[in-house]
Amino acid sequence: MFLRQREPLSFERSVPGKRGMDLPKLDVPTAKDTRPAHLKRSGFDALPELSEVEVIRHFTRLSKWNYGVDDGIYPLGSCTMKHNPRLNEKVAGMPGFTDSHPMAPDALIQGNLETLFTLQEWLKEITGLPGVTLQPSAGAAGELTGVMLIRAYHVAQGAKRRVILIPDSGHGTNPATAAMAGYEVVELPSLPDGTISFDDVTDPVNGKVRKGLKTLVNELGAEIAGAMITNPNTVGVFEYRFKEISDLLHSVGALVYMDGANMNALVGVARPGDFGVDVMHLNLHKTMSTPHGGGGPGAGPVCCVEKLVPFLPVPVVVRDTVKVGEGEVPKHSYRWDWNRPQSIGKVHTFYGNFGILVRALTYCLSHGSDGLKEATLRAIVNANYIRARLKGAYALHIDSPSLHEVVFSDTLQAKHDVHTLDIAKRLIDHGYHPPTIYFPLIVPGALMIEPTESEGKDELDAFCDTMLAIAKEVETDPEALHQAPTLAPLRRMDETTAARKPVLRWTKA
Repeated sequence: MFLRQREPLSFERSVPGKRGMDLPKLDVPTAKDTRPAHLKRSGFDALPELSEVEVIRHFTRLSKWNYGVDDGIYPLGSCTMKHNPRLNEKVAGMPGFTDSHPMAPDALIQGNLETLFTLQEWLKEITGLPGVTLQPSAGAAGELTGVMLIRAYHVAQGAKRRVILIPDSGHGTNPATAAMAGYEVVELPSLPDGTISFDDVTDPVNGKVRKGLKTLVNELGAEIAGAMITNPNTVGVFEYRFKEISDLLHSVGALVYMDGANMNALVGVARPGDFGVDVMHLNLHKTMSTPHGGGGPGAGPVCCVEKLVPFLPVPVVVRDTVKVGEGEVPKHSYRWDWNRPQSIGKVHTFYGNFGILVRALTYCLSHGSDGLKEATLRAIVNANYIRARLKGAYALHIDSPSLHEVVFSDTLQAKHDVHTLDIAKRLIDHGYHPPTIYFPLIVPGALMIEPTESEGKDELDAFCDTMLAIAKEVETDPEALHQAPTLAPLRRMDETTAARKPVLRWTKA
């Protein structure tokens, strides 16, 4: 179906006097305008005046320009978008969940509290960590909560530590999180296989020596509060020496934070608590299929070891059990525990984004433990299927085994003056959302592809066929890629100007 190449703004369609509906005349006195003068808008002509059909058609046409997980594969790596089962939505929309008031007495919301408690228990089992808070509203909020727990722990020990170690293969939010928590960030270099280097590394470009983990631990010692390690890291590689890293950091009293944004590659297969992680967060949109995008609402629960439990945000849902007679089922009741004097306080209004947490538990229960493991393995197989089909046509800067995502480089295409951005734009012409591009930074011209467990072989083959066709086109007609997209409603934007000089407000010509 043909899509219009340009859709005017509603302001541009406005005709004075047009209405979508007629309102009855006011039958009460006009309210006095009490707005402070400095808060009133000035220099703004009017809201657009359109008919109902014009408004509906305007937004319907715009919606057809969009692309989402219900249209096809959404290969973004790192910020995975995967199928959101409709069962999750149905359960989260049940009146018992949607009509509950967050300030209702514990006795009136026993079912809701049991729901949260049960999700906590699932997350404990999945991560191998005994403490959980469900409050953080997203992955980055979970990171900050986790590092605040680390700080609170050290302060309680009377220790003044100033450094957080972060590998160059970590998520971009990690350094910002550490800085917000008041720490100095020291970078850990990676080896050619993508994992953290224990030894010093000499940069092949400038000859500078970058200190490895052992040197930094020896030099900084008790100054190290902890390390933030993304695992699997941003090139989709598992840190196979994680236990050694944990033991080395623990030897100087530092704690280990695992960025669990890629936990969808480990669920049911490996538990972070078993290889030395002290605290971590999970991105429920990646791991438990809750909706994601547009800034939320999201959820980034934090799990931790026993010694960090006293510092968890308040309140924490707990279960009280009354033992009954021999052979009878014990009676449980649930309540919010606010009596936690060492808590870092609240990190979200009320108790977090409750509806997202309901969706996550629904995902767990509908899959069961075996199903969660199967989803993990399927995600890994899918990523490696794409890797196998595209290897050779696209360069692999790091050749280590992939888990949930595979990161190619534009090295081969760059010989024809075609780069990652050109490939991404050409995918739009073929009806695909581009993968993550130019991240991670340790891979030049990165194309990060993460199919997740949602995709079947037909969808993967269609995507790979397109990528291979584009690789062939690079050799025969590179200019076609420089012009892409040519079939989308909008052509290629000046992204540099858009980023540096954004025009965010319409003004009348």
